[in-house]
Amino acid sequence: MRSRFPLLWLALHRRRRMLVALLLAMVVFEAVIVAVATAVPPGQVFGGGGRTPPGAFKAFSGSTGDVSIASYPGLLGAGLVHPFWIALQLTAVASLAAAAVAADVEQGTIELLVTRPVTRRRLLAERTAALLLVSLVLNAAATAVIAVGVGSSARLHAAVPLSGVFAAGLLGFAFTLALTGPALAVSAVGRRRAQVVGVTIALGAVGFAVNFAALAWSKAAPLRFVSPFHYYVPGDALAHGAVPWGSFAVLVGVGLAGLVTAFLLLERRDLAP
Repeated sequence: MRSRFPLLWLALHRRRRMLVALLLAMVVFEAVIVAVATAVPPGQVFGGGGRTPPGAFKAFSGSTGDVSIASYPGLLGAGLVHPFWIALQLTAVASLAAAAVAADVEQGTIELLVTRPVTRRRLLAERTAALLLVSLVLNAAATAVIAVGVGSSARLHAAVPLSGVFAAGLLGFAFTLALTGPALAVSAVGRRRAQVVGVTIALGAVGFAVNFAALAWSKAAPLRFVSPFHYYVPGDALAHGAVPWGSFAVLVGVGLAGLVTAFLLLERRDLAP
């Protein structure tokens, strides 16, 4: 297997310590979220005294509908849109996407790699596969921890079906794909790792801020459609036990469009440093 896809395994091997740290951090963080949800009813944490959290808090529960953060689906959903969760995902995407092409162009080693029998397409394909594999593992780890927590708690299981947990995990992978496509497109045409990192952070951090503003301020509501977090709604998936296929299709479509663009740009660009 490793001899057939050497660039894929090399990409993972070079960043193995970082990837292990991201995986452990994801598992521990989601375990803390589950522990909090099990120990303290979410209504007491966010809606004490009968108060209802502001509508903008839907951004923190991963919902565009009626799922409040002061509920079990909302609280667990908060663990899947928390800035820490976002930071872990952005770190993986930015690091591996920058290394796909831009890092070798910046270091002047790209011409040594893109020679027969290693074509441009193979270089990008194997490094893209490495990134997607890492995203899949991170989302699977978060999903597994939440699934164990829901399955072991009668209160959580009564409010959150296991089908909703897996739907949220699938939606999470679609979200990371929506970040991966554009990041790889920038890497395929860029000459600096910082360019890829900047775009990835903008999609994640700025996208979250735009979605929050759109939910908090009615005049900014139309802006929600340009943010990936408008379509990434794990709180809704957890509450309703199903994948919101419209949102899923948008996220996957953006990701695939970015991947196709990355391959086209790499085929046509000048790789000279």
